[in-house]
Amino acid sequence: MRFVIQVVEKAEVRVVEEADGRIPEEGSYVSGKIGKGFLVLVGISASDTKALADRMVEKMRKLRIFEDETGKTNLDLAAVGGELLLVSQFTLYADCKKGNRPSFVHAGLPEMAEPLFEYIVEKCRAQGMEVQTGVFGAHMKVSLVNDGPFTLVLDSEQMGWG
Repeated sequence: MRFVIQVVEKAEVRVVEEADGRIPEEGSYVSGKIGKGFLVLVGISASDTKALADRMVEKMRKLRIFEDETGKTNLDLAAVGGELLLVSQFTLYADCKKGNRPSFVHAGLPEMAEPLFEYIVEKCRAQGMEVQTGVFGAHMKVSLVNDGPFTLVLDSEQMGWG
């Protein structure tokens, strides 16, 4: 499992095409919008589990990457009243080793990845986080104001968890 975490002043995700190929009547719509917090791109692999998702959410929740009054990165999301915008992104599991066209064989299939993504969303909400989301499988436009910029990658394999 991979989380690309970006500290943002604000972020928004707009759906321009539904997962089933339909174009929204109004051309597009905002499915999630936050102020200060984290925009998190969530990549789910074929071998990921709820237990692994629990560890990843807990690690993300406890990250102290917001500045305190002395300018040190010492505050977590809750300490600053931050929000989360979670967006599923299977391309985080792109394999570019061979040729010029990425392979996505390591990404979780939608029938497995979508319920796990929804589990992550609910786990975050259950821990008191304010959560907005993109739409799984949809074509989306993500806009953000990255603060810092400050971007981290949590990779379960690199952490020895997966």
